[in-house]
Formats: sequence, C-alpha cells, structure tokens
Amino acid sequence: MPKCLSMFGLYSEGVGSLYVHVPFCARKCSYCAFYSEASNGEIVNAYVEALIRELEIVAADLQPQTIFFGGGTPTLLNLRQWERVFGAMQRLNLLGASEFTVECNPATLSLDKARCLRCWGVNRISMGVQSLDETMLERLGRVHDRQMVFKSFDQLRQAGFDNLNLDLMFAIPGQTLEIWRQTLAEALAFGSEHLSCYEVIYEEDTPLFAQMQAGKFTVDEDLACAMYEELVERAAVAGFHQYEVANFARNRRIDSPRPPALGPRPFSIAPAVRDASSIADPPVPGLACQHNINYWRGGSFYGLGPSATSYVHGVRTKNFANTQLYCEQLQQGRRPTESSEELLPLARAGETAAFGLRMVAGWPFEQFRRATGQDLREEWARDMQQLVERDWGCIEPDRFHLTALGLRFADAAAEMFLR
Repeated sequence: MPKCLSMFGLYSEGVGSLYVHVPFCARKCSYCAFYSEASNGEIVNAYVEALIRELEIVAADLQPQTIFFGGGTPTLLNLRQWERVFGAMQRLNLLGASEFTVECNPATLSLDKARCLRCWGVNRISMGVQSLDETMLERLGRVHDRQMVFKSFDQLRQAGFDNLNLDLMFAIPGQTLEIWRQTLAEALAFGSEHLSCYEVIYEEDTPLFAQMQAGKFTVDEDLACAMYEELVERAAVAGFHQYEVANFARNRRIDSPRPPALGPRPFSIAPAVRDASSIADPPVPGLACQHNINYWRGGSFYGLGPSATSYVHGVRTKNFANTQLYCEQLQQGRRPTESSEELLPLARAGETAAFGLRMVAGWPFEQFRRATGQDLREEWARDMQQLVERDWGCIEPDRFHLTALGLRFADAAAEMFLR
C-alpha cells in the first residue's frame, strides 16, 4: 500500500482522513454557498448506493484515523440509510477512527438517530446552531428554532456523546453586540467540548449577498471586530483554548451537572483547564478537531460525495457538483471526477503555509520543512517581515505565527504566502 504524509508530516500506511459530503438540505440557508439540494427519498437512496460504490473504490488506500460527514445536512439521512452506509464501511474495514464526526442540524435529529450514530462509532457531533436568537435564525433561513437546539443537545448527551461542538455565526445582518453576548452566554452554558464561531461571509449567488447588493443592510466591520473580541475573551474565561481563528476547544472533558432539558441555560463559567500531557506539537487543546487540523497542516485526505475535494499523493481532485451526475458516473463504474490538478511543489507549500497560519500556533519552521520540503525563512522571509511590521505576525526562534490582531485578518495574511 502506498505511503502518504500524515497530519504531522510523518509517513503512515494509507490515507488517514476521510470526508463525506452529504448534499441534502431541508431548505437552503440564505448565506450558504456549499453545494446542496432539496432531498427526496429516490435521490437520497441513489446517493447512498453511489457513495458505497465510491467507498469501495478508495477503501484499499484508506486507513482513516479521522472521518467527517458534512453537508448539506447529514442527519437528513434516515436510520435505514445510515445503517446501509455504516454496514458498507464495516465491510470495507473503514470504521474505528479515533475521531468520527457527523454534522447535525437540530431540526433533523432524534434520540434514535443519535443512538444509531453512536452505536456505529461516531464519537463527535458538530451541531449547526448558528444563533439562539429567533430573529437571527429566521434571517439566516435556518429550519430550526432555539428550543430544538436545547432538545437535540440533551438527546446527544443521552445517547452517550461526550464530544460535542456548537457551531455559531456572528456579524449576522441585524445582530447587535448585545444579541451576540446573549447567544455566547447561552452557548457557553451548554458545557460543550468544542466551539466554532464564524463571521458571516457574503458569497455570490446567495440570497444574503443579493440582499446586501440591493442595499437592504450594510456591513459594519467595527461591530464585527467587537464581536470577535467578545468571543475570544468569553471563550477563554469559560475554559476554552483558541487553537485556530474560529475554533476553540477544551483540553479535556469536564464533569458538570446536566442542565434541565428544553429550557434556557443559566450562564456559568468553567475554570480553565491546563494539562500539558494532552498538548501535542504544535500545542493544541486535547479536544481540538483533528480532522480539520489535518487540512490546516496540509495532510492528505479523501473527499467523497458530490462536489467533494480530495488531496491524495500530491494530486487534488474534485467531484462533480451534481448529485444526479455523481450517481450516474458511479453506476457506470467510473470515478465521478470533474477536475484534477497536481500543484508544483512551491505552489503547494505556499498553500499549506496559508492554511496553517490560521492556527494560533502558526508554523514551526522544522515541521513546515518536513511537511513541504520548503523553508519558510527563505521563500517567505519578506512576507513574514511585512506581517511583523503590521503587528500581524511574530517571528520566534522556532516558528512563525500570527498575533491576535493578525488572526483577525488571517485571510489577508494568508494570501501573502500563496505562490
């Protein structure tokens, strides 16, 4: 079996990360630019069978340590469809990953479904909360309400999940700083193990972008910055460690009384946890999302499903962003690949540098050299110095990383490293 780079630059047998795109949604959110479509029983069943065929094609080259089912809305699959997928993964020896994440929409979860996921080895759930304010949820086009969030969280705990991520959004049109503070207070009071918080991005061909272009609202950058600062401060007080621009995790699970079901949680502050034995190199909290770290560190991964991207053996491929065509290709025994490219070493290294700088730890120079064969201190010396002069970056003896201010503008900083 071919060897490939693992997430920390070491050689291992087989590709260690698997992403599966489930392209179905009950309704398209107003901000979403990911490939998704409305679901019906016939197309979902066809997708499941096609996905199994794609799994069979790549299984021999996979030894997944991390698995991530994203979307779309993976929890739109019914119990029978999940059993079909998991049964195939078991037959192909693809279960048993140390981290197995499934994205969840609170409107599409049940206790039976949560128990099914847990029974088959899913051990991490990322719940798309986005907001706990009803007006903001409506503005985003979400199909759930705040009470569904409380109910789903309790169901996941009841099913045995002890690694839960809450996904939030800020700088939503019409969202005030006070609304954001209240959402943060309630979200932190859940006692989840992980927190992901993203600023709204206005992607072309989305309803929210069209509304902005029509002048229905304006973007307040100062308010967005204030919300981000509020997030970083409150997450730290609540015991989370920021390890990436938008991601916060605990070092270990904490024991805390479960709040009563179906009601607002009183805000409480958990003590910060510091356990040096659980911190890897580069330092990340123990419950950080290892699947995403593999992306940020330039590791290989297979991406299956419509529109999914893979990076394997130095080649990036992308599947057709069309579920019907995806299914037809696999039914005919063909890979559903729309495009393929092999980046030149310097271009790939620049891309890896850009992604990795999103992490608070930045890039240790030696680790970057092992992962890419390039030296940050040579090709990117001028770029790093420019970021230092802006107070966006910091050069240390063993690494380069962005400052707190630089993390706020990580996308702009990352562009400087592309080649």
